[in-house]
Amino acid sequence: MAKITMQDIADALQTSRVTVWKAFNNRDGVSQELREQILQKAKEMGYNKYTADSPPAASKHNIVSLVVSRPDTSIFWMNIIHQIAKELSKNNIDLIYTYLPTFYSDGYTLPGSLSDGTTSGCIILNVYDLQLTKMLNDLDIPKIFLDIVPAIPVWEIRGDLFLLEGAETIRRLVSDFIELGYRRFGFIGDINYAKTNSLRYEGFITALSEHHMEINPSCCMLLSQANHHYEEDVFSFLDNLQTMPEVFICVNDYVAHVVNTYFASHGISVPDDVIITGYDGTAEHDSHSNMSATVLVDTTVLGKRLARQFIFRLENPVGCHEVIYIISNIIHPSPCPRR
Repeated sequence: MAKITMQDIADALQTSRVTVWKAFNNRDGVSQELREQILQKAKEMGYNKYTADSPPAASKHNIVSLVVSRPDTSIFWMNIIHQIAKELSKNNIDLIYTYLPTFYSDGYTLPGSLSDGTTSGCIILNVYDLQLTKMLNDLDIPKIFLDIVPAIPVWEIRGDLFLLEGAETIRRLVSDFIELGYRRFGFIGDINYAKTNSLRYEGFITALSEHHMEINPSCCMLLSQANHHYEEDVFSFLDNLQTMPEVFICVNDYVAHVVNTYFASHGISVPDDVIITGYDGTAEHDSHSNMSATVLVDTTVLGKRLARQFIFRLENPVGCHEVIYIISNIIHPSPCPRR
């Protein structure tokens, strides 16, 4: 016999899983009559985590799942996760790690802990597969997304969305180089991979447009970052350039590192011959000191902010969803010569 879940109870009463959860945990927003119906239905269906005579363990609603599909040991991501865990711990909320594959495959189902009442919600990082994201979006639990695939419009997201602001930030960054006399620009980054990437490209094209400058498509590489041969693809792109840009706007510091590695192996001086910029400010790669500009993301503050938003959602599970932009500062690790 299949295990009864809160969703089964909700379906039987034609209500939502959030309402069932609130009834089980004595939260506001559920009438006494409906609460009694839910408790009675749970008892009738043999729901083994809660009955009217046996309340659930206190820790059940104090667990949040960190959903990650790309195991990533970079300092950038580990700092964010560490701060999330610290902030939740202060509020007596446990964090459990839930792994998802990088890509969806036929027949895949989400881990049961995300839908059987084990966790009260989830914080989602590094999930960039469209089908997996849709499956997570359909979960009837509080959700906090850090970035999302651009194919899903923000108004369709059934959770709160954090985005690292890129459109205005990169517009200002590119404009600064234009004012220094630079005229030939290239862009490298997969704009279909993440919403943050598409925002950065938006800022790139806006800056050029404002200065009445045309984009040179041959100097822009917008291929998939999910490709396991991404570094080889970047090298091939650079090998085939007819004209080298004066400035390469890279979608993040990792891409800037790959580009810098190519230039170092080909005797091209950075920043004297070519300017490289990034985004993240991780300082994890040797190339960081060569970048003329990057955007410094405060991972400590970001991790805390994600955790606090989740705490807010525990207390307000049915409130209006939010799109929250984190604005970070442009920094200049390497001096940039004026043209």
